Amino acid sequence: MTPLQQSYEHKAAAIIKALGKGKINGYYVKDREEAVKLAHTLIADGSVITWGGSVTLDEVGIKESLSTRDVTVIDRSTAKDGAQKMAMYRQAFSADVYLTSTNAITMDGKLVNIDGNGNRVAAMIFGPERVIVFAGMNKVVVNETEAVSRVKNIASPANTNRLDLKTPCSVTGFCGDCHSADCICCHTTVTRHSRMPDRIHVILVGESLGY
Repeated sequence: MTPLQQSYEHKAAAIIKALGKGKINGYYVKDREEAVKLAHTLIADGSVITWGGSVTLDEVGIKESLSTRDVTVIDRSTAKDGAQKMAMYRQAFSADVYLTSTNAITMDGKLVNIDGNGNRVAAMIFGPERVIVFAGMNKVVVNETEAVSRVKNIASPANTNRLDLKTPCSVTGFCGDCHSADCICCHTTVTRHSRMPDRIHVILVGESLGY
């Protein structure tokens, strides 16, 4: 085990304990392959599954792995037009399982997210019976202040470039606190507690994943 891996394990243990206080289930795995295997143990056959936009999900390969399962997938990338995509956004609230990542996670067990449309954070908060969150250890921060800074100055600039959006941060690499038409920092949420035990499952992965 490398020194970095040791550090990840120590941090993950503290975060998992903090998540538990908020009735959120936490797990630590060493790599993306183990993360996918664990996620499948949390998904029942016959489930309706969908997901929020996430580079992390693409990197771990969870979406592709669902082809081997007896599940129904709502995949908005198959939408023929904007109206159908919006309908799929709304269908997500009645899904059995919602897959997502988080923009940042604090050492005291808070999931901090900033969204553009709001569909991702809305589904994390309410609707789907189960939410499975994949998070690389690169997204761990000390507190909420650091989390928001991380999202605005690391995740958001990278995402605007990925999505070819025209915002100040897409040019400078740093948040301009903009109100541009393409702004993706419209809704900020902090999840610190789940009223429904066993609804939110956070899989911490000992790798750098996503932005």
